[in-house]
Amino acid sequence: MPTLLLVRHGRSTANTEGLLAGWTPGVHLDDRGAAQAAALPGRLAPLPLAEVVTSPLDRCRETVAPLLQARPGLTHHTDERVGECHYGDWTGRKLAELKDEPLMEVVQAHPSAAAFPGGESMRAMQTRAAEAVREWNARVERDHGPDAVYLMCSHGDIIKSLVADALGLHLDLFQRISVEPCSITAIRYTRLRPFLLRLGDTGDFASLAPREEPQAGDATVGGDAGAP
Repeated sequence: MPTLLLVRHGRSTANTEGLLAGWTPGVHLDDRGAAQAAALPGRLAPLPLAEVVTSPLDRCRETVAPLLQARPGLTHHTDERVGECHYGDWTGRKLAELKDEPLMEVVQAHPSAAAFPGGESMRAMQTRAAEAVREWNARVERDHGPDAVYLMCSHGDIIKSLVADALGLHLDLFQRISVEPCSITAIRYTRLRPFLLRLGDTGDFASLAPREEPQAGDATVGGDAGAP
């Protein structure tokens, strides 16, 4: 079966403002995110890509735009099932405010039981994304052969949940996974099992350097903003 490259969108204005963007319209890449997107074609140059699938949200479409421009023959699809989690009433709120919500403790420690008010559960988010990947795997293999490589541009929580699914991890452990903006995670699917080949690869180790402000032990819902 094919190899899937999961690309998290580049850094967005919501990332830098500390907002939980969700499906808020009009959230775009910031200057750093645009530079990350511009570098993506070069990073992927050695790979023959069969298809590109993206979340319908602007920040994902903007991330793959330079790649599609560099490869005009590459087919682009959108799929709402790999769109961001529907955070409901939490959408657009500051993460600094949300950390005091009782539900945040559940999101951090027991996400399989977390359902956002007015939105969806994290289990439903993972299920729809995993179903989308399995359908795209079959379609890409049918159209391009079992050794094909295709790219899917999505969001932090979606990608983390797909990594957990590939590794056979319970969703309650997915907050232990981190993927930075414009990082590449590669999963090769086979008949018997998936293989995680890369996880959150940016080719940049700046985010591992000590920060001026101590980092909290909690995971950032939706994904953090990456290296300063």
